[in-house]
Amino acid sequence: MSRRADLRRLVETKNGLVVPGAYDGVSARLVERAGFPAVYMTGYGTSASRLGLPDLGYAGLAEMADHARNLAAAVEIPLIADADTGYGNALSVRRTVQAYEAAGVAALHIEDQVAPKRCGHLSGHQVIPRGEFAGKIRAAADARTDRDLLIIARTDAISAMDFDEALRRGEAAVKAGADMLFVEAPRDEAQVERVARAFDTPLLYNYAPGGRS
Repeated sequence: MSRRADLRRLVETKNGLVVPGAYDGVSARLVERAGFPAVYMTGYGTSASRLGLPDLGYAGLAEMADHARNLAAAVEIPLIADADTGYGNALSVRRTVQAYEAAGVAALHIEDQVAPKRCGHLSGHQVIPRGEFAGKIRAAADARTDRDLLIIARTDAISAMDFDEALRRGEAAVKAGADMLFVEAPRDEAQVERVARAFDTPLLYNYAPGGRS
């Protein structure tokens, strides 16, 4: 079974997975050695370790895809990778998905922030229109050649707009073909529970000590 098929199977069981973030090949191998089922290439970790810069949109497609390729080659477990905003419009998203797929990732997430994006645990977020976001997710789902590649739709609408809009964007993303949803930075346990009750689609929760969630 391929790493992509393995991750899809694990996600679809809905038993819950803990997937630590990694910022380079060594940290990815430590995650694997510790026995975790997958590893996450974070945008924050990539920007900080590769460029020495904050997660404010400095890292572009070429740098992120190259970093993903290195991490995927360093481990045998599936790699989930941050693809930020997709690095442009829906046409650019197609190219991004193709590059990440060629790099060997098992899943990637695309968010609805305007470019340049900001780390999800900062303030001052702005998001693109809901329809444009759905178009990006549709483009991502259509661009993959391996149907086991998971497309994760992330929304920062809680910070940029409000909680109800985040739910509406989640619904739009699922209709557009998202395999998983990532509602960034719920403000409290009640919001986490509301997200969980609102969707049958597998969910991603970003636990960041010292952050917003």
